[in-house]
Amino acid sequence: MTHDHDPELRPTAAQTEAALNPPSGRNGGDLVVETLAGLGATTVFGLPGQHALGMFDALRRSDLSYVGLRVENNAGFAADAYGRITGEAAPLLLSTGPGALTSLAALQEARAASAPVLAISSQIPTAGLGGGRHGYLHELPDQAASFRGVVKSVHTVRTQSQIPSAIAEAWKSALTAPHGPVWVEIPQDVLLAGTRLPVVTAVDATPDELTPRPELTAVAADLLARAERPAIIAGGGVVRADASGKLRQLAERLQAPVVTTFGGKGAFPWTHPLSLQSWLEDRHTTDFLEDADVLLVVGSGLGELSSNYHTFRPRGRVIQIEADLGKLEANHPALGIHADARPGLQALLETVPAREDAMAPERVRALLAKVAERIAAQELTLEQDVLASVRRALPADSPSFWDMTILAYWAWSAFDAKGPNLLHSAQGAGGLGYGFPAALGAAAADPTRPVLAVSGDGGALYSIAELATARQYDLNVTWLIVDDGGYGILREYMTDAFGQATATELSRPDYVALAESFGVPGIRTTPEALEADLAKALASPGPSVVVLPAVLRMFAATHLGSD
Repeated sequence: MTHDHDPELRPTAAQTEAALNPPSGRNGGDLVVETLAGLGATTVFGLPGQHALGMFDALRRSDLSYVGLRVENNAGFAADAYGRITGEAAPLLLSTGPGALTSLAALQEARAASAPVLAISSQIPTAGLGGGRHGYLHELPDQAASFRGVVKSVHTVRTQSQIPSAIAEAWKSALTAPHGPVWVEIPQDVLLAGTRLPVVTAVDATPDELTPRPELTAVAADLLARAERPAIIAGGGVVRADASGKLRQLAERLQAPVVTTFGGKGAFPWTHPLSLQSWLEDRHTTDFLEDADVLLVVGSGLGELSSNYHTFRPRGRVIQIEADLGKLEANHPALGIHADARPGLQALLETVPAREDAMAPERVRALLAKVAERIAAQELTLEQDVLASVRRALPADSPSFWDMTILAYWAWSAFDAKGPNLLHSAQGAGGLGYGFPAALGAAAADPTRPVLAVSGDGGALYSIAELATARQYDLNVTWLIVDDGGYGILREYMTDAFGQATATELSRPDYVALAESFGVPGIRTTPEALEADLAKALASPGPSVVVLPAVLRMFAATHLGSD
């Protein structure tokens, strides 16, 4: 069938004129920013470098908003959060070699958490590509090789005409389930050379929908219909697919208790009669899930944290709906359904009949009572009070971003996120320094809501330079720093394992004075004053820092045999 005479494909006179006579003064960098705008991008993150200057020069001729951070890894974390909050691919502009490599830890987190980040890096000039040792500044024998094991896909451009298609292909890859970071690299000379190619307009890069095979959902529906003790584990895939409503419908139809993974916080209402909340690092919860005769796992690979450190041993049938093919049945045999959470849950809703189970809410209450009793026996009042103060101070619709710190580990299990896509942490890859730069990215995505960042003092020192970014762009982020004078969780781990800790203690700068030196208001608080001080900071526009000197402890682990 030919489309030669399709009027929708025929350019208008104005389009033809613009294509034949593009504006002067453009370069390869303009093709990059024009393609991004054509794909629907509005905000880009990054940090300039010598080889990437063609892209950054082109930004001033575009309508794209630019948020520049002080360290490439932090720029990657900001783009990660922007992608999580908006569901859009977040452009990240980087330079060659050291600049590019500094972003690797952030891209690993984005990959682990399925955050859509579109990283676009410069490369050495085209003549140096191919692995020879030409001695160019920033030269690597194979820069893309450093990223191939981290990102979803790698795209190398060699000519200007390849730029729009390569970026569009990468954009589609980033937004096809499972979402994730992608890598595009463009040589310096391609970015700097003037171009007479037409201005890039609308670009189609619609991601493919990942739907389940109907014969598999038919078997899953039959298993669930005949189950006597069904249960559901809801992971981050439910949040990313915007499938929380469908999850609730299915749980209520089946009268199936639901536990959310740490990446799936908020996917199911915290106080719902069927909510097991997210106490996955608890043997009582593990026992409850093992007792299910049919366990539906949606949007989770049942990795280390979600399986109580691989101590989980299901005795019933497992149904796993998972968009990441590599995670399907990676840890437990299951009826594996390769699908995004939303169409997967929809298929079950269309076929699973309602079942009655008046005792399901009672079994949930009994389980949560056992968990509460276990925690209460450990005399952790300070930790519980601090977490409760944060919850009361944070507006219900405000997102929060948590670094790898003891208070965050409490939040994974004990914090009511109040809704999907509101609580985020670096628990995917587990690197330090995520909380504050990620919160900046979220604030750039939605400046109408205050954003909370939570770090320990160890993680805070990874991203302290971004106080300058927060002030420069007046981003609405309140940063809570829990200062215990060291790497608190590592101090606990080493003391438990070896009797004493080594290399965990840190010099303590005055974080309030440090924040104020950047022009960011700061306050030192106490556990008793935390709620009021944090609420005041969150209600004040622009960035702020709240410092809580406190030594917090973790609740006892159950995967080591304690109860």
